[in-house]
Amino acid sequence: MQIIPAIDIIDGKAVRLKKGDYDQKTIYNEKPLEVALQFEAAGLKRLHMVDLDGAKAGKVKNWKVLETIAGKTGLDIDFSGGISSEKDVEIAFNSGAKYAAVGSMAVKKPLVFQEWLSRFGVEKFILGADVLNEKIMVKGWTEATDVNVFNILKHYRVKGLEQFFCTDISKDGLLQGSSTELYQKIIAEVEGIKLIASGGVSCLSDLEELRQIGCSGAIVGKAIYEGRISLKELSIFNA
Repeated sequence: MQIIPAIDIIDGKAVRLKKGDYDQKTIYNEKPLEVALQFEAAGLKRLHMVDLDGAKAGKVKNWKVLETIAGKTGLDIDFSGGISSEKDVEIAFNSGAKYAAVGSMAVKKPLVFQEWLSRFGVEKFILGADVLNEKIMVKGWTEATDVNVFNILKHYRVKGLEQFFCTDISKDGLLQGSSTELYQKIIAEVEGIKLIASGGVSCLSDLEELRQIGCSGAIVGKAIYEGRISLKELSIFNA
């Protein structure tokens, strides 16, 4: 299982939200590059970057941060937040993202998303499923839908997508453990899925649980910033 540290960006700064609430924001570092360089120095290979301004605005905003980190580290970056047009996809890839992580468009405009998969290559995309009570939330967790998480994952797995993020919003930023029951159910029901767990990781034992149930990766954010898990521990775990 691959450990994927997270950097969430608002106004060009590394922040974390609690349960997706923009009013419950903590700024951890005003220079996200410093954080990314620390991750790389610890031997981590990937980075999960979320443009929270972009997610709220419906278009990519913090591409310069992506460009800086991609240009000055060797991290494989998946970038999400505000990717709502072909131009946004191009901005993400031209700024150095290895993967574009898409959530809202895959749910609200599936035909457009399918065109992106055809043009840029299905291997370049990750579906981001943000979930509350097994229903998908979109637009930076600000808009509820009636779309069932299992249905959307199965739909895009058949289309050829392999990598999927799943964030349980009720767990995110609380450091109270991951939604292992939900993830187990997804892995059992969606054949061939590479599921990356996101939200709630608070300690190494949480990561061990996720590895044991078959997650292909786990995103770790607040636990790093709050000192619950050290980069050295993550490096050893990831070895």
